Amino acid sequence: MKVLLFNGSPRKNGCTFTALTEISAELATQGIDSEIIQMGNGVIRDCVACGGCASKGRCVFDDDPINEWVEKAVLADGFVFGTPVYYAHPTGRILSAMDRMFCSGGEAFAFKPAAAIASARRSGALPAFDDINKYFMIKRMPVVSSTYWNNVFGSNAGEVVLDEEGMQTMRNLARNMAWLLKVIDLGKKNGIEPPANELLAHTNFIR
Repeated sequence: MKVLLFNGSPRKNGCTFTALTEISAELATQGIDSEIIQMGNGVIRDCVACGGCASKGRCVFDDDPINEWVEKAVLADGFVFGTPVYYAHPTGRILSAMDRMFCSGGEAFAFKPAAAIASARRSGALPAFDDINKYFMIKRMPVVSSTYWNNVFGSNAGEVVLDEEGMQTMRNLARNMAWLLKVIDLGKKNGIEPPANELLAHTNFIR
C-alpha cells in the first residue's frame, strides 16, 4: 500500500515539508510506503472549465505535471495534501492542482482515504484545512483525522519541529491513515466493495 503526500508549498524543505516528512516516517513504521510530491515553484495552470477532460480522460494541458500526478494517484491507496497558509487559505498552487486533478481524474481519488494538513506561522490554518477537505467529500473519500486538527505552527522548519503537539498530531494522523488503509484492504479481501452511488440527479436552483 502507498500514500502520496503532496507538498503545496513552493519551498522544497520548509514547514509543510517538515510536517509531511513526519507523516511519511510514521507511515513507514506502520508498513505503509509513501512518496512526497513537491509541487515546486513552477507554473501550474488553473482549470479553465473547458470540459475537454470529459472526452479525453485527462487534462487537455500537458505543459505541467497534473496528468503525471493523476497517473500516480491511480496506483495510490491514500493521500495527504499539505499547504502553508497564505491569507487564511491554501496556496493558489495546490488549489489549482487539485481543481484540475479532481476534475480530470476524479475516479483516481474516489473512495481512497485522504487528509489535509496546514502549516501556519500563527493563525488561518483552520480555513485552509477546511478548503482542502471539501475536495475529499465530493469524491466520496474517507477523511482521515488525528488527535487534533491537522495543523503545525512555526515560521520555519526548525520551529515546526519544536511544535511538539503538531508533530504528535502528524504521527497520529499517519497511524490513523495506516489503520484505515489496512481495514479497507481487509474488506476488499473479504469481498466488500465500494458502494454503488446514485449520480444522475442534478438539481438547478434557478429555473
